[in-house]
Amino acid sequence: MLRASLACIILLVVCLFLGKTILGSYIWYGNEGLYPFIHWISDNQGIFVFLSFLAGVLAIGVFYWVKLLNYFQEVLEAMEKLNGEGALIQLRPDLREVEQYMNDIQLQNRQNEQRAREAEQRKSDLIVYLAHDLKTPLTSVIGYLTLLRDERQISPELQEKYLSVSLKKAERLEDLINEFFEITRFNLTHLELEQSTVSLNMMLEQTAYEFQPVFAKKQLTCELKMEPEPLKITCDPEKLQRVFDNLLRNAVLYSYENTAVIIRTKREESDVCIQVENQGTAIPSEKLERIFEQFYRLDSARQSKNGGAGLGLAIAREIVRLHGGSIQAKSCQERTVFTVRLPICS
Repeated sequence: MLRASLACIILLVVCLFLGKTILGSYIWYGNEGLYPFIHWISDNQGIFVFLSFLAGVLAIGVFYWVKLLNYFQEVLEAMEKLNGEGALIQLRPDLREVEQYMNDIQLQNRQNEQRAREAEQRKSDLIVYLAHDLKTPLTSVIGYLTLLRDERQISPELQEKYLSVSLKKAERLEDLINEFFEITRFNLTHLELEQSTVSLNMMLEQTAYEFQPVFAKKQLTCELKMEPEPLKITCDPEKLQRVFDNLLRNAVLYSYENTAVIIRTKREESDVCIQVENQGTAIPSEKLERIFEQFYRLDSARQSKNGGAGLGLAIAREIVRLHGGSIQAKSCQERTVFTVRLPICS
C-alpha cells in the first residue's frame, strides 16, 4: 500500500511535468473546450496534485480492499475443505505460506483421524475377543463344579484337581472382567492427581517386594540398583504405583525364565531417572513406537493367555505426563529398558 502511494505521487509529478511540457508547446487562443480546465490546473497545481493524489489513494485502497476480500474468500473456501478427504489445498502464489500451513493442518487432521479410527477398531476388536474369551473359563468353571456336585464318589486327589482347575479358570475370568473395567475407566474418567511427598526408594522397594510371587512363577530375580541418597518426589503415590506396577508386569510378561529384572534410579540435575530393564525377545522398532498407544498389544494373538487390554502402558504414559515427566522405551540385543523421568523435590 505504501509503495503504491509513493508510485502514485511519482506518477502524478511525472504526468504534471509532461503535461506542462507538451501543452506548453501549443498556442492557445482561449476558445478551446479544454482551455478553462487546463488554465484552472495551471493556476491551482497544488490543489490538482492533492486531489489527484487522494483519488489515486482511494483507487489503490479500493483495489487492495477488493484483493483482500478475495483472499479472505479464497481462504474461507479452503478452510471448509480442511476436514475433507479431497486433494491438498491450492491457493494463489501470494498465499503460498497460508497454503502450506493449511495443508500441514489437513495432513495432521488426517493422521489424527486415522489414528482414532485405528484405536477405535482395536478397541472394538479387543472387546469382541475378550467377550469370546470369557466363555472358555466360564464353561470350564461350570463344568468342573458340576462334576464336583454330581460325582459324589470321586477321590480326594481328583477333587483337589477339579478345584484347582476351577480356581485357575475363575482367576482368568476375573482378569478378563477387570480388563473390561479397565477399558471403561480409561475412557470415561479423567485422571486427577492427589499429590504428596514420598520416598521414591521406599516406593520401588515395596513394589518389588509385592511382585516377588509374580517373579517366582517364572523363576525371575529382581535387582534394585538405586541411588544411596534417599530421593523425595511430589506425586500421586497411588497412580505412580500403578505406573511401576504396569512396567514390572510388562517386564515379567516378556522376560525369559531364570533372568533378572533390574530397577535403577539415577538423579539427573532436577529430575530423577527410573529404569526397568528385562531380558527377553527384543521389541521390533515399528512396534516400539506404538506400545504406548491405547489398546495396542505386542502379542496380537487373540488367544494370548497373558495378553492384557493394551492399556497398561498408555495409562502409564498419561500418569507420567500429568506428573510433568516423560516415559520412553528402548529395545535391542534381547534387552528392553523403560525409562521414566520425573521432577525431583529440591
